[in-house]
Amino acid sequence: MLGSTHGTFTTGLRARVEACGETPRDAVHGHAAAPGDLDVSGRPLHAAVPDLDRFFRPRTVAVVGASDAEGRPNTGITRQLLAWAGRVGAELVPVHPKRTTVFGLPCVPTVDDLPGPVDLAVLLVSDPLPLVEELGRAGIRFAVAFASGFAETGADGAAAQERLAEAVRRSGVRLLGPNTNLNAFEHFRDDLDGPAIALITQSGHQGRPLFTLQELGVRLSHWAPTGNEADLETADFLSYFASLPEVGAVAAYVEGLKDGRSFLLAADRAAREGVPVVAVKVGRTETGARTAASHTGKLTGADRVVDAAMRQFGVIRVDGLDQLQDTAALLARARKPLADGVVVYSISGGTGAHFADLATAAGLDLPTLPQAKQDELHQWIPDYLNVANPVDNGGHPVGDWRGRKIIDAILADPAVGVLVCPITGPFPPMSDKLAQDLVDAAEATDKLVCVVWGSPVGTEEAYRTTLLGSSRVATFRTFANCVGAVKAYLDHHRFTADYRSPFDEAPRTPSPSLRKAQALLRPGRRLSEHAAKQLLRAYGIRVPREQLVTSAAAAVRAAGLVGYPVVMKASGTQLAHKTELGLVKVGLTSASQVRDAYRDLTDIARYEQIDLDGILVCQMVGKGVEMVVGVTRDELFGPTVTVGLGGVLVEVLNDTAVRVPPFGEREARSMLDELRGRALLDGVRGAPPADVDALVEVVLRVQRMALELDGDLTELDINPLMVLPRGQGAVALDALAVCR
Repeated sequence: MLGSTHGTFTTGLRARVEACGETPRDAVHGHAAAPGDLDVSGRPLHAAVPDLDRFFRPRTVAVVGASDAEGRPNTGITRQLLAWAGRVGAELVPVHPKRTTVFGLPCVPTVDDLPGPVDLAVLLVSDPLPLVEELGRAGIRFAVAFASGFAETGADGAAAQERLAEAVRRSGVRLLGPNTNLNAFEHFRDDLDGPAIALITQSGHQGRPLFTLQELGVRLSHWAPTGNEADLETADFLSYFASLPEVGAVAAYVEGLKDGRSFLLAADRAAREGVPVVAVKVGRTETGARTAASHTGKLTGADRVVDAAMRQFGVIRVDGLDQLQDTAALLARARKPLADGVVVYSISGGTGAHFADLATAAGLDLPTLPQAKQDELHQWIPDYLNVANPVDNGGHPVGDWRGRKIIDAILADPAVGVLVCPITGPFPPMSDKLAQDLVDAAEATDKLVCVVWGSPVGTEEAYRTTLLGSSRVATFRTFANCVGAVKAYLDHHRFTADYRSPFDEAPRTPSPSLRKAQALLRPGRRLSEHAAKQLLRAYGIRVPREQLVTSAAAAVRAAGLVGYPVVMKASGTQLAHKTELGLVKVGLTSASQVRDAYRDLTDIARYEQIDLDGILVCQMVGKGVEMVVGVTRDELFGPTVTVGLGGVLVEVLNDTAVRVPPFGEREARSMLDELRGRALLDGVRGAPPADVDALVEVVLRVQRMALELDGDLTELDINPLMVLPRGQGAVALDALAVCR
């Protein structure tokens, strides 16, 4: 045991997008902030990192409700806290109104009677709310509330939790919980060395597999069981852990995020520090999301948005707790890769081929070893065995030094950064010697050596002592977990190698486009196509030449000005899908066709009882690739930007990628690379390559619009955006906008 990089706005596109200021608006919740602290939507640009040193290593701990009466739940908790305080060097002060001593320690009746400064108060009471004011008055910095019956129970509990949260905000105390547990006060082994895993969980039981990694020699430094997060949340602990030199990786089990921006700022801090973050985030399905909400009382967020947001900021999302522990352990302990190439070394051709299939399918690079290297390996491996990669040794040498020579020769290749040896089952003495040679080689190299020990028993000496006894070998039990962890390891280091925070160059002041756009908005209403296109034009997004007319004669005049051939479309605030109703006419080449089309469109609208603001007479744009670019608002993250294949089949194709602002040009281009139909933009079956630069520019302009109009615009849909051949730009042929 043991996402694509992105950048900020590059100069060319950024300059064009920002050309499309004034003083910054207040923060989202109405609090004024310094101009440099907020983006143009009023959201913070920097994570506030709480100093949690005195939470995890307090000098004095007050236990409110402490007990030593046998059979009482509080007695067991008090006993555990007393042992923990001894380990961290803290003084424990019991607080109880009816006792003079608890476990032989002097007891005070109330918080107000505490004899001196206290760093941490542990509240063993059913209702912590009445105590919060006392804690603040006593100057206590941190508190833990175990009590349940809050947001996880429904509306009444959520209201009680909000009252608790408000009291905490007024008091100045930082609160962990409610609905949390004792995981922060576990017995962490202090005889293990090397970088540690810091653990964050919203369910104590789900963190148990990670905690028991210590029994396999993997160090854990902290465990934050965040519970309902009335105050301290996952983002707070992530920001704090990322700043600790002993933390090699953060592992998280997340049911719901309290605030999307806070989480992204914390992930950004971890990315800046190069600290890998591995997370299980439940809520991929409707059932999972519903269960998570009932457990923690928080929004889970649209899963596609959560997934995209995590990838943007380098959070490695895994599905299972076994993947979480294997991936976090590898990332915490492995050194920076010296190369991306992976070589598979096995004692069976079938085993090597099987693992190579899985690794290649996952996107790992399995380079063919140079002929000179193959010739070198054939000094010790029979000529009839394949050593190109995978390397099949036909049976690892047992009786002499050749086995170690083979492994060292593979690791010496400059293209090789990772060596993986899958051992599907023990076969002593061969597997024992192989394990020892792998450990010895790993101790002598800076390159990553991984072993998959496939035996279901797991009691073999080669596994329990030899492999797990080395902190330099990453040992797995399954092929899939090994492949996933190695990919995450290489991806993480590629991501952080040239990471530049998008928050550093996020727009802070509104562009001149904002005032033009605000004049076009109609609160609570959907804009007509004509008005929506004017909104796009305000942000420098190209639309066809067009005129809105209310008579057949005016339509003919407009067609002459626009230039034949023309397209005619009904325009009204009620219209979302005009094509299905026959309210679009294309390729009109004469005045008579324009007059007829005008009558047809208005007749259909009357029959369908649709109010129109007029008929659009539009320039007919040449052929290109039909795309969709849009904005929706996520409850957790705010505005999101989507790009995908567009046209009338957009819902059927469902080929889209989403991002959470702010992001830069590189991330916009990576959105396109995620599309299954990406090849259409490069030109297929004789079609010319599309103007990808123009498409990227539209995405960035739409992002700017989404940020600046976040309080006013609920939804934007440009479909189709016709991306013309390279050098000819992109034109928004239709648009829909919904005001907040």
